Amino acid sequence: MNNRILAGLAAFLSTTGVALADQPRPWEWRFQEPATAIMEQIEWFEAYTLWFIVPITLLVLALLALCIIRFRASVNPVPSRTSHNTLIEVIWTVGPVVVLLALAVPSFQLLTAQYTPTEEPALTLKATGNQWNWDYEYQLEEPLTFNSVMLQEGQREATGKQDVGRYPRLLAVNNEVVVPVNATVRVLVTASDVIHAFAMPAFGIKVDAVPGRINETFFKATKEGLYYGQCSELCGKDHAFMPIAIRVVQQAQYDTWLAAARTDMDGANKALMAAVDGNSKVADAN
Repeated sequence: MNNRILAGLAAFLSTTGVALADQPRPWEWRFQEPATAIMEQIEWFEAYTLWFIVPITLLVLALLALCIIRFRASVNPVPSRTSHNTLIEVIWTVGPVVVLLALAVPSFQLLTAQYTPTEEPALTLKATGNQWNWDYEYQLEEPLTFNSVMLQEGQREATGKQDVGRYPRLLAVNNEVVVPVNATVRVLVTASDVIHAFAMPAFGIKVDAVPGRINETFFKATKEGLYYGQCSELCGKDHAFMPIAIRVVQQAQYDTWLAAARTDMDGANKALMAAVDGNSKVADAN
Protein backbone atom coordinates (compact mmCIF):
# COMPACT_ATOMS: atom_id res chain seq x y z
CA MET A 1 0.00 0.00 0.00
CA ASN A 2 1.63 3.23 -1.11
CA ASN A 3 1.66 6.57 0.67
CA ARG A 4 -1.15 8.01 -1.47
CA ILE A 5 -3.50 5.18 -0.55
CA LEU A 6 -2.53 5.47 3.11
CA ALA A 7 -3.18 9.21 3.05
CA GLY A 8 -6.63 8.60 1.58
CA LEU A 9 -7.35 5.98 4.18
CA ALA A 10 -6.28 8.36 6.93
CA ALA A 11 -8.54 11.08 5.53
CA PHE A 12 -11.51 8.72 5.62
CA LEU A 13 -10.78 7.57 9.14
CA SER A 14 -10.35 11.13 10.41
CA THR A 15 -14.04 11.93 10.07
CA THR A 16 -14.31 11.53 13.82
CA GLY A 17 -12.77 13.44 16.71
CA VAL A 18 -9.46 12.79 18.39
CA ALA A 19 -9.60 10.54 21.45
CA LEU A 20 -7.07 10.74 24.22
CA ALA A 21 -5.16 7.83 25.69
CA ASP A 22 -5.67 6.46 29.18
CA GLN A 23 -2.72 5.11 31.09
CA PRO A 24 -1.15 4.88 34.57
CA ARG A 25 -0.18 8.26 36.01
CA PRO A 26 2.71 9.11 38.36
CA TRP A 27 1.67 8.84 42.02
CA GLU A 28 -1.76 7.62 40.99
CA TRP A 29 -3.74 6.42 44.03
CA ARG A 30 -7.19 6.06 42.49
CA PHE A 31 -8.52 3.93 39.66
CA GLN A 32 -8.08 4.94 36.06
CA GLU A 33 -11.09 6.62 34.47
CA PRO A 34 -13.61 3.82 33.79
CA ALA A 35 -14.23 3.02 30.14
CA THR A 36 -16.74 0.18 30.64
CA ALA A 37 -19.90 -0.34 32.67
CA ILE A 38 -18.15 -3.09 34.64
CA MET A 39 -15.36 -0.74 35.70
CA GLU A 40 -17.97 1.82 36.74
CA GLN A 41 -19.53 -0.84 39.00
CA ILE A 42 -16.13 -1.73 40.43
CA GLU A 43 -15.50 1.94 41.18
CA TRP A 44 -18.91 2.25 42.84
CA PHE A 45 -18.32 -0.89 44.92
CA GLU A 46 -14.95 0.43 46.12
CA ALA A 47 -16.58 3.67 47.30
CA TYR A 48 -19.45 1.68 48.86
CA THR A 49 -17.08 -0.50 50.92
CA LEU A 50 -15.37 2.61 52.31
CA TRP A 51 -18.62 3.50 54.10
CA PHE A 52 -18.05 0.34 56.18
CA ILE A 53 -14.25 0.23 56.32
CA VAL A 54 -13.70 3.80 57.57
CA PRO A 55 -16.25 3.73 60.48
CA ILE A 56 -15.12 0.25 61.56
CA THR A 57 -11.47 1.32 61.54
CA LEU A 58 -12.25 4.45 63.55
CA LEU A 59 -14.37 2.45 66.00
CA VAL A 60 -11.58 -0.07 66.59
CA LEU A 61 -9.04 2.72 67.07
CA ALA A 62 -11.38 4.46 69.53
CA LEU A 63 -11.90 1.26 71.53
CA LEU A 64 -8.15 0.64 71.64
CA ALA A 65 -7.55 4.19 72.83
CA LEU A 66 -10.28 3.79 75.47
CA CYS A 67 -8.74 0.58 76.77
CA ILE A 68 -5.25 2.06 76.84
CA ILE A 69 -6.32 5.20 78.72
CA ARG A 70 -9.10 3.95 80.98
CA PHE A 71 -7.72 0.58 81.94
CA ARG A 72 -4.02 1.33 82.24
CA ALA A 73 -2.36 0.02 85.39
CA SER A 74 -1.80 3.45 86.99
CA VAL A 75 -5.53 4.26 87.18
CA ASN A 76 -6.89 0.74 87.35
CA PRO A 77 -4.69 -1.18 89.81
CA VAL A 78 -7.39 -3.79 90.46
CA PRO A 79 -8.43 -5.28 87.08
CA SER A 80 -12.04 -6.22 86.40
CA ARG A 81 -12.93 -9.90 86.82
CA THR A 82 -15.92 -9.72 84.46
CA SER A 83 -15.92 -12.86 82.33
CA HIS A 84 -19.23 -12.63 80.50
CA ASN A 85 -21.48 -9.95 79.02
CA THR A 86 -24.42 -11.14 76.94
CA LEU A 87 -25.11 -7.77 75.31
CA ILE A 88 -21.54 -7.33 74.11
CA GLU A 89 -21.41 -10.86 72.73
CA VAL A 90 -24.67 -10.35 70.82
CA ILE A 91 -23.41 -7.06 69.38
CA TRP A 92 -20.05 -8.41 68.22
CA THR A 93 -21.78 -11.42 66.66
CA VAL A 94 -24.75 -9.79 64.97
CA GLY A 95 -22.86 -6.64 63.90
CA PRO A 96 -20.22 -8.38 61.73
CA VAL A 97 -22.87 -10.66 60.22
CA VAL A 98 -24.92 -7.63 59.10
CA VAL A 99 -21.82 -5.90 57.71
CA LEU A 100 -20.69 -9.02 55.84
CA LEU A 101 -24.14 -9.46 54.31
CA ALA A 102 -24.18 -5.82 53.22
CA LEU A 103 -20.82 -6.39 51.50
CA ALA A 104 -21.55 -9.85 50.13
CA VAL A 105 -24.76 -9.08 48.22
CA PRO A 106 -23.39 -6.34 45.93
CA SER A 107 -20.08 -8.24 45.70
CA PHE A 108 -21.82 -11.34 44.29
CA GLN A 109 -23.87 -9.16 41.95
CA LEU A 110 -20.69 -7.55 40.62
CA LEU A 111 -18.96 -10.91 40.24
CA THR A 112 -21.93 -12.25 38.29
CA ALA A 113 -21.95 -9.19 36.01
CA GLN A 114 -18.23 -9.64 35.27
CA TYR A 115 -18.90 -13.08 33.78
CA THR A 116 -22.32 -12.51 32.24
CA PRO A 117 -22.40 -10.37 29.07
CA THR A 118 -25.68 -8.58 28.54
CA GLU A 119 -25.56 -9.28 24.80
CA GLU A 120 -23.93 -11.62 22.31
CA PRO A 121 -20.32 -10.65 21.58
CA ALA A 122 -19.83 -8.76 18.34
CA LEU A 123 -16.18 -9.82 18.19
CA THR A 124 -14.10 -12.66 19.63
CA LEU A 125 -10.44 -11.97 20.28
CA LYS A 126 -7.91 -14.58 21.37
CA ALA A 127 -4.93 -13.31 23.41
CA THR A 128 -1.98 -15.64 23.89
CA GLY A 129 0.73 -14.64 26.35
CA ASN A 130 4.35 -15.41 25.53
CA GLN A 131 7.62 -14.54 27.25
CA TRP A 132 7.33 -11.54 26.83
CA ASN A 133 4.78 -10.40 24.26
CA TRP A 134 1.23 -11.10 23.15
CA ASP A 135 -0.20 -12.88 20.11
CA TYR A 136 -3.68 -11.76 19.06
CA GLU A 137 -6.14 -13.51 16.80
CA TYR A 138 -9.38 -11.97 15.55
CA GLN A 139 -11.63 -14.99 15.21
CA LEU A 140 -13.50 -14.02 12.08
CA GLU A 141 -14.41 -15.88 8.88
CA GLU A 142 -11.03 -14.70 7.63
CA PRO A 143 -8.92 -14.61 10.84
CA LEU A 144 -6.44 -11.83 11.46
CA THR A 145 -3.39 -12.60 13.59
CA PHE A 146 -0.47 -10.46 14.71
CA ASN A 147 2.09 -10.11 17.47
CA SER A 148 2.29 -7.17 19.87
CA VAL A 149 5.55 -6.34 21.63
CA MET A 150 6.73 -3.37 23.67
CA LEU A 151 7.92 -0.48 21.52
CA GLN A 152 11.65 0.19 21.75
CA GLU A 153 12.78 3.80 21.98
CA GLY A 154 14.64 3.55 18.69
CA GLN A 155 11.45 2.50 16.89
CA ARG A 156 9.41 5.59 17.67
CA GLU A 157 10.23 7.57 14.53
CA ALA A 158 9.66 4.64 12.19
CA THR A 159 6.28 3.88 13.73
CA GLY A 160 5.21 7.52 14.05
CA LYS A 161 4.89 7.25 17.83
CA GLN A 162 7.16 10.08 18.97
CA ASP A 163 4.48 11.51 21.30
CA VAL A 164 5.53 10.05 24.66
CA GLY A 165 2.36 11.42 26.27
CA ARG A 166 0.17 9.30 24.03
CA TYR A 167 2.64 6.44 23.55
CA PRO A 168 4.40 6.26 26.93
CA ARG A 169 7.69 4.57 27.60
CA LEU A 170 7.36 0.91 28.63
CA LEU A 171 3.64 0.85 27.73
CA ALA A 172 3.49 1.64 24.00
CA VAL A 173 3.51 -1.34 21.62
CA ASN A 174 4.22 -1.83 17.94
CA ASN A 175 0.71 -3.17 17.17
CA GLU A 176 -2.31 -2.23 19.26
CA VAL A 177 -5.50 -4.25 19.44
CA VAL A 178 -8.23 -2.29 17.64
CA VAL A 179 -11.90 -2.73 18.59
CA PRO A 180 -15.10 -0.78 17.87
CA VAL A 181 -16.67 1.39 20.55
CA ASN A 182 -19.89 0.17 22.20
CA ALA A 183 -19.29 -3.39 20.97
CA THR A 184 -19.13 -6.38 23.28
CA VAL A 185 -15.79 -8.12 22.80
CA ARG A 186 -15.19 -11.65 24.06
CA VAL A 187 -11.55 -12.26 25.01
CA LEU A 188 -10.19 -15.80 25.11
CA VAL A 189 -6.99 -15.81 27.15
CA THR A 190 -4.28 -18.47 27.19
CA ALA A 191 -0.49 -18.78 27.25
CA SER A 192 2.17 -20.65 25.30
CA ASP A 193 4.83 -21.10 27.98
CA VAL A 194 4.26 -19.95 31.58
CA ILE A 195 1.37 -18.32 33.43
CA HIS A 196 0.70 -14.71 32.42
CA ALA A 197 -2.29 -12.44 33.16
CA PHE A 198 -4.28 -10.21 30.81
CA ALA A 199 -5.21 -7.03 32.70
CA MET A 200 -6.76 -3.78 31.50
CA PRO A 201 -7.52 -1.47 34.47
CA ALA A 202 -9.79 0.98 32.64
CA PHE A 203 -11.97 -1.93 31.46
CA GLY A 204 -12.11 -3.67 34.84
CA ILE A 205 -10.79 -6.97 33.50
CA LYS A 206 -7.99 -9.19 34.76
CA VAL A 207 -7.74 -12.88 33.88
CA ASP A 208 -4.95 -15.45 34.11
CA ALA A 209 -3.37 -16.78 30.93
CA VAL A 210 -2.62 -20.44 31.69
CA PRO A 211 -0.82 -22.81 29.29
CA GLY A 212 -3.14 -25.53 28.02
CA ARG A 213 -6.25 -23.74 29.26
CA ILE A 214 -8.50 -21.03 27.81
CA ASN A 215 -10.06 -18.52 30.19
CA GLU A 216 -12.76 -16.15 29.03
CA THR A 217 -13.67 -12.56 29.82
CA PHE A 218 -15.38 -9.73 27.99
CA PHE A 219 -15.53 -5.95 27.82
CA LYS A 220 -17.66 -3.28 26.19
CA ALA A 221 -15.74 -0.03 25.91
CA THR A 222 -18.03 3.01 25.84
CA LYS A 223 -15.33 5.63 25.26
CA GLU A 224 -12.97 5.96 22.33
CA GLY A 225 -9.29 6.14 23.15
CA LEU A 226 -6.08 4.21 23.63
CA TYR A 227 -5.96 2.15 26.81
CA TYR A 228 -2.98 0.47 28.42
CA GLY A 229 -2.64 -2.58 30.63
CA GLN A 230 0.11 -5.02 31.51
CA CYS A 231 0.77 -8.64 32.25
CA SER A 232 -0.13 -8.97 35.93
CA GLU A 233 1.41 -12.34 36.75
CA LEU A 234 5.13 -12.71 37.44
CA CYS A 235 6.32 -14.52 34.32
CA GLY A 236 10.09 -14.15 34.19
CA LYS A 237 12.84 -11.59 33.89
CA ASP A 238 11.01 -9.35 31.40
CA HIS A 239 7.63 -9.47 33.13
CA ALA A 240 7.71 -5.68 33.55
CA PHE A 241 8.09 -5.20 29.79
CA MET A 242 4.94 -6.95 28.55
CA PRO A 243 2.32 -4.23 28.03
CA ILE A 244 -1.15 -4.48 26.54
CA ALA A 245 -2.59 -1.71 24.37
CA ILE A 246 -6.19 -1.56 23.09
CA ARG A 247 -7.38 1.20 20.78
CA VAL A 248 -11.14 1.85 20.79
CA VAL A 249 -12.47 3.56 17.66
CA GLN A 250 -15.74 4.08 15.83
CA GLN A 251 -17.21 1.17 13.87
CA ALA A 252 -16.40 2.71 10.48
CA GLN A 253 -12.79 3.27 11.52
CA TYR A 254 -12.53 -0.30 12.78
CA ASP A 255 -13.98 -1.75 9.57
CA THR A 256 -11.56 0.25 7.43
CA TRP A 257 -8.60 -0.67 9.62
CA LEU A 258 -9.54 -4.36 9.56
CA ALA A 259 -9.82 -4.45 5.77
CA ALA A 260 -6.43 -2.76 5.37
CA ALA A 261 -4.70 -4.77 8.12
CA ARG A 262 -5.29 -8.04 6.31
CA THR A 263 -2.73 -7.04 3.67
CA ASP A 264 -0.68 -4.32 5.37
CA MET A 265 -0.78 -4.20 9.16
CA ASP A 266 1.87 -1.49 9.44
CA GLY A 267 0.16 0.74 6.89
CA ALA A 268 -3.28 0.24 8.43
CA ASN A 269 -1.95 1.15 11.88
CA LYS A 270 -0.31 4.32 10.59
CA ALA A 271 -3.46 5.41 8.76
CA LEU A 272 -5.56 4.84 11.87
CA MET A 273 -3.03 6.70 14.01
CA ALA A 274 -3.05 9.61 11.58
CA ALA A 275 -6.81 9.82 11.98
CA VAL A 276 -7.23 9.50 15.72
CA ASP A 277 -4.05 11.39 16.64
CA GLY A 278 -4.92 14.24 14.30
CA ASN A 279 -1.54 14.08 12.55
CA SER A 280 -1.60 13.29 8.81
CA LYS A 281 2.20 13.00 8.73
CA VAL A 282 2.03 9.70 10.62
CA ALA A 283 0.79 7.87 7.53
CA ASP A 284 3.99 8.82 5.70
CA ALA A 285 6.34 7.56 8.44
CA ASN A 286 8.85 4.97 7.25
